[in-house]
Amino acid sequence: MNCPICNSDQTRFVLKVKDHSVSGEFFDIFECSRCSLRFTENPPPDEKIGAYYQSEDYISHSNTKQGLVNSLYHMVRSRTLANKYHLLKTATGLTKGRHLDIGAGTGAFVQYMNEHGWNSDGIEPDNQARACALTYHGTKLLPAGSFESFSPESFDAITLWHVLEHVHDLYPYMHQIKKILKPGGVLFIAVPNYTSYDAVKYGAFWAAYDVPRHLYHFSPASMQWLLKSAGFHLKEMVPMWWDSFYVSLLSEKYRSGHASLFKGFVTGAISNLKATRDHEKCSSLIFVVEKGKV
Repeated sequence: MNCPICNSDQTRFVLKVKDHSVSGEFFDIFECSRCSLRFTENPPPDEKIGAYYQSEDYISHSNTKQGLVNSLYHMVRSRTLANKYHLLKTATGLTKGRHLDIGAGTGAFVQYMNEHGWNSDGIEPDNQARACALTYHGTKLLPAGSFESFSPESFDAITLWHVLEHVHDLYPYMHQIKKILKPGGVLFIAVPNYTSYDAVKYGAFWAAYDVPRHLYHFSPASMQWLLKSAGFHLKEMVPMWWDSFYVSLLSEKYRSGHASLFKGFVTGAISNLKATRDHEKCSSLIFVVEKGKV
């Protein structure tokens, strides 16, 4: 199978990973020797993958607080929402404007942006998640089909928080984003980083592989290849320090059968410590980008 980013045929098998969330099935992960992208081989097609999101434990869609890991997620969410807002405000230089959150989940960030003076819309393909957005946040999110209906140059900022790894058609998706982003607008893409310490330590048990929902597993190098090929310019990479703890706790649960708060915290802390010397090794990264000059 050729690489989805650089089209190289120099790809090799690296890991067999279990779907711990829904099906219990195993999927093969391949790596491209040219751009370093890892990708899930033969994932379910777009019209069938919805079944793999149907779990009460899938926090992005259900807003569940059940279990230690999900409870901790909710404890730090208010901090992460504020951090994302301040990053967006700083990178755009705007205190208000038009914003689109793609893959908005249960709508928490859309609500936060609207409460802070922005005109924010959210797209979420999952019916259950959109229903939760109305119930928990009073926010009406748009279905996936709305993505193609926006006028060119509509948004000052577009965010994809752990979304791009779920998108089947990468380049058409990136081109549509470029089309609806205003001149001078900024795109924010957050993805897990398989070159991080926690990813290397947990191997096939690393929770952020999340097969088959995650179709791609990015390194900083492969993301930069994609951005350049799609006509975007990278402004900066921003670490997501909390993600290492969340992912490590979940990885411990997958590896041992239960979530060890102590072991997960220690691994997350070590991962972050190593990443302070090299931000490109953080468990998750936000790529802050703008349209490339023609």
